[in-house]
Amino acid sequence: MNKQVFLFLLLFSTLIFSQSISREQQSLLSLSTISVTIGGTFPLTGSFSALITERVDQFITRIYNEAVSRSLSNAQDEEFFEKIKDDLSKYSLRGIILKRSTGKEIKLDLEKFRLYGDFNYNPYLKNDDVLIFPPYDIERNFFVIKGAVNRPGKYFFVEGDKLSDAIELAMGINPAFENVKEVFISRLSYDGQRSEIVKIQLPNDTELKRGDQIVVEANETQKRDFYVLVLGEVNRPGYVPITKSNTKLGDVIKLVKGFTENASLKRARLFRGNSITPLLERQYGIKIGDEIVNKNKELVDRIVNYEQAMMFRMSNLVEEDKYYFETENQYRVLNEGSAIDFSQIENENSEINNFILEKGDVIVVPPLTRTVYVFGQVSNPGSCQIC
Repeated sequence: MNKQVFLFLLLFSTLIFSQSISREQQSLLSLSTISVTIGGTFPLTGSFSALITERVDQFITRIYNEAVSRSLSNAQDEEFFEKIKDDLSKYSLRGIILKRSTGKEIKLDLEKFRLYGDFNYNPYLKNDDVLIFPPYDIERNFFVIKGAVNRPGKYFFVEGDKLSDAIELAMGINPAFENVKEVFISRLSYDGQRSEIVKIQLPNDTELKRGDQIVVEANETQKRDFYVLVLGEVNRPGYVPITKSNTKLGDVIKLVKGFTENASLKRARLFRGNSITPLLERQYGIKIGDEIVNKNKELVDRIVNYEQAMMFRMSNLVEEDKYYFETENQYRVLNEGSAIDFSQIENENSEINNFILEKGDVIVVPPLTRTVYVFGQVSNPGSCQIC
């Protein structure tokens, strides 16, 4: 009997204790939950619950994602789906006003916060805060910044914006450019018929106006990825860096440490990058480089196939001849290769040594060959030794 009473008291005390903890947790949760109102031009407006530990950007991101999720949950058509996403994204991360219950107003710039992580633009929320988003009309309220900056583009204009704000949003001056000292601003008249050019010496921090087009001036850097590709019978085949327009063929051959003993110096060929690339990629899987790839390979294929079809129609080639003809025709259509005689390459005064290379050039040095392949209307087609 005493044991039963003891167990009853133990269970009763445990239940009371758990209920007490639950009430404390609910009380703590209610103390950490605040009410924040969103107004202005935002996909979802009204009053929402937020945590006292949330900053503005975290809260806005959560509410925005909820709005997108609700709006897209029933969208079946892909075009309609994309239109909804586009419409919901039309709000500004700049020029947001945070109104405290005390009457204090704080200007927020979440775009700068996302670029630099400056929490001055992204404070903690408080109970009864109100966030007002500005009207979003970037076709009229904008400025553009181009030139020697890291992130050129079109940005939402906020009253009071200065040149330093534009450069900050463009993530600063691109360090690849040297001696960046001048900026000019093109400023259209209200009717769009006249343009005023304002020249500014950095670091002058002039105030911007709506529609300003800013150009941070600098001479274009020519420090680019210039290279050629050397293939075949050389000691160190591969990519070779060159200058923009004054690297000699002789210098490149020195960089690849010359030719092998098996090199055919008189049968070498030089291809301009835009001519050899599609054929090598399609036929042999050789990747020359994205910069020199012909962007319209389908058109090249069509040209090759069309010409082949026209010529096949007027011929009576057998199957083996057709394969040879197709290969030769591909070279004829796609290649602008020039035969090179490397026998004079060591002569620094020779024309071949002083030939100027261009970016993307491909140099192919074939091996020596002592046979020829004979086929067609012959008694014994095949490889024949050259005496």
